[in-house]
Amino acid sequence: MQFSQFRQPLIKAENISHKFDDTTVLQHISLQIFPKEIVTLIGPNGAGKSTLLKILLGLIKPSNGKISKQKNLKIGFMPQKIQIDPTLPMTVRRFLQLGLPNPSLKDWFFKAAYSNTLIEKTTQDLDIADLLNHPIQKVSGGEMQRILLARALIREPQLLVLDEPVQGVDLQGQTEIYDYINKIRNEYGCGILMVSHDLHIVMKHTDEVLCINQHMCCSGHPQNVSKSSEFQALFGDLSESLAFYEHHHNNNACQHTHGLHHHETNELHESNNPKNNVESSNKGSS
Repeated sequence: MQFSQFRQPLIKAENISHKFDDTTVLQHISLQIFPKEIVTLIGPNGAGKSTLLKILLGLIKPSNGKISKQKNLKIGFMPQKIQIDPTLPMTVRRFLQLGLPNPSLKDWFFKAAYSNTLIEKTTQDLDIADLLNHPIQKVSGGEMQRILLARALIREPQLLVLDEPVQGVDLQGQTEIYDYINKIRNEYGCGILMVSHDLHIVMKHTDEVLCINQHMCCSGHPQNVSKSSEFQALFGDLSESLAFYEHHHNNNACQHTHGLHHHETNELHESNNPKNNVESSNKGSS
């Protein structure tokens, strides 16, 4: 067996179910995310995507199931939107600094200098460096999305969780942000979990798609998921209009299997051509 088969996921969800009072919002959801992997979570409104994110982030405890994380896992989270008091005097720079952990007094000068350098680099990469001294309340919707992404990144996360990262951004801006997200996974080496409704764009920038509608409808490589009956029942046939991007892992970086995360990694590598598989909740007797 090759060493890569024993790589540990950053985060793993096993058989997660959740209820609010008597209403079931999630049933038997399992997934895992590895470093340098982009996983996209899709589903209709009310599918339970936001609840699943909160469970993965540790904000709520699932009714059933188990969440496992790597020790001391650093997570960067980009919410859909954020409410800021319009009377609060705060620049974009100060808003970004609030996202950084507080250093001890002993390390304050070093950490402060390093943090400012990181803020400068990240905002330049996202083309928002000229906004650093602007009031946070005066930026546009598209600029705010880039600021929220920068705020998540300056924590130097091992796992980056993005909830609708291009909401309010024009088409060109969407493409630029998704291209940057693809760059992030290589530059930072982090795993990325992304929630999105922009199927035509996002599905060519992901390694694996998880389609949920309270349960796991189907999962796997984007091209194969788009052809599954469960996906087409929810979103229609997009196979002709989707331009697919396929991420090729090198032998040293990543050899895990996409689309079959309900099984252990060492079991996955026994299948002949796992990337062509789509896991569906309707298979077999389920």
